[in-house]
Amino acid sequence: MTKTAVRTPSLFQAVLPLIFLVVSLATGVYLFSDNASSGANQVSLMLAGAVAAIIGIRNGLKWEDIQEGMVHGISLAIGPIFILLAVGALIGTWILSGTVPTMIVYGLKLLHPSYFYPAACLICAIVGLVIGSSWTVAGTLGVALIGVAQGLDMSPAVTAGAVISGGYFGDKISPLSDTTNIAPAAAGSELFSHIRHMLWTTVPSIAIALILFTVIGLGEARELVPGQAFGDLPQVLGEQFSLGLHLLIPMVVVFALAVTGFPAYPSILIGALLGGVFAVIFQPDVVLQLADNESLSRPMALLAGAWTAMFDGYHGQTGVGPVDDLLSRGGMISMLNTIWLIICAMGFGAVMERAGLLERMIRSVLKAARSAGSLIAATLATAIGANIVAADQYMAIVLTGRLFAPEYKRRGLAPVNLSRALEDGGTITSPLVPWNTCGAYMAATLGVATMDYLPYAFFNLVGPLVAVVSAYAGFKILMLPRAAGAAPAPAPAA
Repeated sequence: MTKTAVRTPSLFQAVLPLIFLVVSLATGVYLFSDNASSGANQVSLMLAGAVAAIIGIRNGLKWEDIQEGMVHGISLAIGPIFILLAVGALIGTWILSGTVPTMIVYGLKLLHPSYFYPAACLICAIVGLVIGSSWTVAGTLGVALIGVAQGLDMSPAVTAGAVISGGYFGDKISPLSDTTNIAPAAAGSELFSHIRHMLWTTVPSIAIALILFTVIGLGEARELVPGQAFGDLPQVLGEQFSLGLHLLIPMVVVFALAVTGFPAYPSILIGALLGGVFAVIFQPDVVLQLADNESLSRPMALLAGAWTAMFDGYHGQTGVGPVDDLLSRGGMISMLNTIWLIICAMGFGAVMERAGLLERMIRSVLKAARSAGSLIAATLATAIGANIVAADQYMAIVLTGRLFAPEYKRRGLAPVNLSRALEDGGTITSPLVPWNTCGAYMAATLGVATMDYLPYAFFNLVGPLVAVVSAYAGFKILMLPRAAGAAPAPAPAA
């Protein structure tokens, strides 16, 4: 029995599903506007995956091969999906317990509108560096900072951009970060050499971001006026919840677990459960109000209220419309639409990879990169493209690193050049893609659409540009040490 040979796809075949996806997404936005991510984008991704599958079958792939690739690709998102569910539960119980309201009230006292944006960015950068997780930063501090922004009548979109900018800066240079470990592993470089080499692009990028946030903040600075919008927010929260610094203990526990290297999912789940316990102990009246079931005994009603916050989130009942809208968040159910988007996106990316379409596009990019500067620029572009197509930063880093590593070695370029480019292109642009696991997570967690915060995620936007300029200028492009008697390594031409 002869096995059918699988033909190499043409460049046109490789880009056809992308063309279809772009047209379909644009049509969805035209028809459904801001609601496109609630179903229209998922349909577009599934249909684009079908186009890629048809091309793969035409080139000799069996449906079983494509299906196996989809199962494998979607399995890579199982970890992020469980983290999303845990974060949804955490947001619900932390609001119910008074943890988030306490963070909002103290934030309103400490953060003035004139420096709120750069302060938010800097705080998230420091915490991200310490714990090595931009997701944990967004799911804890980020949620509270969005509330503080609304209390100060500041822009939630700019605040989300500041949270993401700071969180990804800290994540990117933290030795505790998974992507910071994956990138040098994929490129063949050493972890701390990789981190030191990244500073040449990350420090200028975060400096530019902080300047821009400062300028925007000075232009928006305003004082709270009691009786208007969120002017009475501290008073309203104080009447609804019993506030105090002791309610920040769940956040401290989550950060402590993260610092010790405890896995993200159990850390966040423990934080959610601790929030439920604190709610029962310190906010029993609020918990009973959320349970809203007089037929239950008090202990069972308290359990029902805390349980409800985990799966259905908290529903504000202060009687003040804007405050209730601010507090009505969280619950595992709030993450289901995002999970749907992630599954469809990962399925599309998996079919593109299994059909050989991703590799075909990357090979074409590789052939066009003739100098060291253009090779690094091509790496950045490929990692960004993989974030868009494969919908996951890990796939973007590993796939790009695997395909580009031999070429870097052949040209005598040190692997830290590749690992830095993988992070500059793959890690920090992932939250800018609405259907990427990171973009979907940030939008769902912070409650701000990806396309709304994208223009203000300055670090994530500036980082790749700084990396491209550095590459073409030949700045800090390191060469492999030349062995005795070996031919000179190629110069890092721009």
